[in-house]
Amino acid sequence: MSLELADEQGLQAVTLQAVARRLGVTAMSLYGHIANKAALLDGIVEELLSEFPLPDAELPWDERLARIGRAARDSARRHPDVFPLLLTRSAATPGAHRVRQAVFAALLDAGLSITEVNRAERLLSTMVVGFATSEVSGRFGQSAADIEADYAYLEDTLRKLITSTTAPGVVPEVGDTTG
Repeated sequence: MSLELADEQGLQAVTLQAVARRLGVTAMSLYGHIANKAALLDGIVEELLSEFPLPDAELPWDERLARIGRAARDSARRHPDVFPLLLTRSAATPGAHRVRQAVFAALLDAGLSITEVNRAERLLSTMVVGFATSEVSGRFGQSAADIEADYAYLEDTLRKLITSTTAPGVVPEVGDTTG
């Protein structure tokens, strides 16, 4: 509901009062469910991330990350004015964490340690969300083919970086936090 409102009228239009009007209830009735505008924005982040189809865990780690990246770009195209919110708000709700958990699993399968996974996930998500935001904002000013080539280059570079940091044949145990 909040995402739909934000798509139509912009993030500034997302208020408890506007959401309540949309739902046909009073704003006071929402306070038992939503504390404030920050919670509404957290809900929008969750709605955006819930649109990402999670790839099959049996796929190779790099294919899973590639599919999540494509899902991010698709979401940015559907919600060009709202998608940049992913650059300014963390995934704070349990539903929003599902994409992050899928990225973590792929990075662990790539052979990164828990410590490396935390850093890599932050950097990967910033690069992919930043690229997608730049793409839909028109920042690149290139042809669609050039943008696709740039994104393929980004994917290839990230794949090489990830594989260069992993020790061949060493996969950390899930509880390993020593990095």
